[in-house]
Amino acid sequence: MIFETHAHYDDEAFDGDREELLASLPRRGIGRVINVCAGMDSLETVRELMERYPCVYGAVGIHPDEVGGLNDERIEEIRGLCRHDKTVAVGEIGLDYYWDKESHEVQIQWFERQMQLAREEKLPVIIHSREAAADTLAVARRMGLSEIGGVMHCFSYAKEMAREYLNMGVYLGIGGVVTFKNGRKLKEVVEYAPLSQLLLETDSPYLAPEPNRGKRNTSLNIPYIAEEIARIKGITAREVTEITEQNALRLFTKAV
Repeated sequence: MIFETHAHYDDEAFDGDREELLASLPRRGIGRVINVCAGMDSLETVRELMERYPCVYGAVGIHPDEVGGLNDERIEEIRGLCRHDKTVAVGEIGLDYYWDKESHEVQIQWFERQMQLAREEKLPVIIHSREAAADTLAVARRMGLSEIGGVMHCFSYAKEMAREYLNMGVYLGIGGVVTFKNGRKLKEVVEYAPLSQLLLETDSPYLAPEPNRGKRNTSLNIPYIAEEIARIKGITAREVTEITEQNALRLFTKAV
C-alpha cells in the first residue's frame, strides 16, 4: 500500500468532496496519509481528520509563513497535540525566504523552537525550505537534525545539498515536480539518492504531477510519481511503493 507522507486535506480545495475522497483512499491503494498542519487554524482540523479517518495520521507544527502568531501558549497547544496517538511528526516547520512573510530572524527563532519541541516529544520533523538553503542547513546542524530525524519536504535543491541531508540520515520527500519536464534538478537528486531515503508525497492540493499538472492534486496521483522514480532508478513502480512505504514506517514510528 502507498504511504502518502504529505497532504493538506483540510484545505478548502477539498470542501466539496473531502469525506468521499478520504473514505475511498484505502480501497484505491493508499494505505496511510499524513495530513500536515500549516497554520494555527489547521491544528484542530488535523486532529479532526485523523480521528475521523483510520488511514489519516497527523503532523502538527506551524509553517514559516505563519510563525508570527506563535507564542509560548501556542507551543504548549502543539505539544499537547504531539501526544495524540496518531500524531506522527512535528511539521511542517522550516524557512521560506521566497514569500518572506515573516522576518528571517523570526522564522529561524520558531524553526529552532519547534525542532526543540520535536526532540522533547521524541517525534521526527517535516521541514519546509524554500530559497533558504544555507540557513536551513545551519539550523539543522545546530539543532541536531541527525538525532531528531525527519524529512525534507518537497526537496528542491541540487544533489550537493541533498548529500548533506542524506549524510545526516534524513529522508527526502519526492512529489509531482519529479514528473515535470523542467524538473531536471530533482530527477538528478532522485538518481543520486538511495531509494532507502526517499519518501512519496503529493503536497495536495498543490503540485499535481504530469499528466495532471495544474489541476487539484490528491494522493491518487502518487502512482505517477512512483512511476517516474522507477524509470529513473531502473526498477519497478511496485518496488518504489513498497520500499518507500517501509521507509515511512521506519521514520514515522507511531504510524505502524
